[in-house]
Amino acid sequence: MNKEPSKQAAGHDAQGTPAWQPPRVRKGMGGSSPQVERALAEVRTKIHPRSTSGFYARIRVAMVFLTQLIFYGLPWLQWQGRQAVLFDLGARKFYLFGMVLWPQDVIYLAVLLVLSAFSLFLFTAMAGRLFCGYACPQTVYTEIFMWVERHVEGDRLARIRLDEQPWNARKLRLKATKHFLWIILALWTGYTFIGYFAPIRELGADLLAFTLGPWQWFWMLFYAFATWGNAGFMREAVCKYMCPYARFQSVMVDDDTFVVTYDHVRGEPRGGRSRKLDHKEAGMGDCVDCSLCVQVCPTGIDIRDGLQYMCIGCGACVDACDQVMDKMGYEPGLIRYTSGNAITGGMTQSQVRRRMLRPRILAYGVVLGVIAIGFVFSLATRTTLRVDVIRDRGALGREVAGGLIENVYRLQIINTSEVPVVLALSVDGVPGLTVRTADHDDTEVRVDGSSNRLVPVVLRAPAASLAPGLYDISFKAVGSRSPDDVTTVIEQSSFYVPR
Repeated sequence: MNKEPSKQAAGHDAQGTPAWQPPRVRKGMGGSSPQVERALAEVRTKIHPRSTSGFYARIRVAMVFLTQLIFYGLPWLQWQGRQAVLFDLGARKFYLFGMVLWPQDVIYLAVLLVLSAFSLFLFTAMAGRLFCGYACPQTVYTEIFMWVERHVEGDRLARIRLDEQPWNARKLRLKATKHFLWIILALWTGYTFIGYFAPIRELGADLLAFTLGPWQWFWMLFYAFATWGNAGFMREAVCKYMCPYARFQSVMVDDDTFVVTYDHVRGEPRGGRSRKLDHKEAGMGDCVDCSLCVQVCPTGIDIRDGLQYMCIGCGACVDACDQVMDKMGYEPGLIRYTSGNAITGGMTQSQVRRRMLRPRILAYGVVLGVIAIGFVFSLATRTTLRVDVIRDRGALGREVAGGLIENVYRLQIINTSEVPVVLALSVDGVPGLTVRTADHDDTEVRVDGSSNRLVPVVLRAPAASLAPGLYDISFKAVGSRSPDDVTTVIEQSSFYVPR
């Protein structure tokens, strides 16, 4: 017959007071918590995360392959005889598949940043740092570098033993092999990065011939060095001490946010035991205190201490704990994605999901949806022809032979499509007003695809019918790429009649 467990074995100290206190779900999120103070005070030690398998591990692997397929593959994709995605800073053109964006389209970049910000607010309020755990470049490249490290040096215990032993031929060979593979991967990453800003197929030939420009060399080596340093050495330090997102997420996370959470109600008091022991009868919780959740954590935290700002929500501890629960014959989910209110209130997952649709989430969702719809509509209906009217400030208006008043303008015509366009120019607003280009007497202008042209334009009107002053006029440019593709652009300006 089992004896009644002692107070100390049941989670009490020698004086009979509880040795473990249920943490608040947001414990460690603030700047003055004990976890933060200890993290800032202690010297950083290298973390050797243990490899794990399971549902969330498979999701992380899938996200690594998806994100890197996009990053490494997109510059090589061709579109209508050119690179599909190219940010040509020299020509000040951004090619995005069938669109060509110019500096005048900077508003789209601003709206895109606003969309990203509201998406961040929405997803963080709903599910914490999921982006950090599955799609952040720091997490993804750390995962890739750790795969290489595990393949070369072995799993956690083998790496710890290798780091602790003195330098010898084997250690030198393994370390050199690992860093060689890391550097090759980092250089390929840097090469791909600059391939978004210069034609990547031409970069390959220039690289082999050592004819890359100095800035191209600089950015390729800088990005490669940053990848090698951040993913190979700094790793969790970037998430803990450098990433601003880790600091301000606390204002977006509340007790209804889905985060990686330890069920302290079910798990405590923790302690080791035999699988044959009826731990419920012995007054013990489901946590066997195996510390695997700590060993697999890429940032080295103990999720049982409550939610901490260092947690990136990767779910590695969930997979490790579920495997232990399965071996012990316990119900899985001691560590799981849920909310603080679900733990303290004993809610089911369906109840927790219903509580997710709270006012803040709905507000974020509505704002995000409205901005996204407006952004897509604006892109879909944007004109591919832009005309900017620039007055000649040197001569606002003058009288020329024939009793005519002449004003000179420059038309900045931008054709953002990749098809040449022929423009027919006309002007309205002043009786008898005529228009001609400075180079020709006709009013037709041709602008090549994905290019701009500065066209001097002369307007003349009879002086006898005009009183001195400023008259509003309208420039009309009718662009024709084909009989079925006609675009009309109207720009306002003014015509000056001197005294």
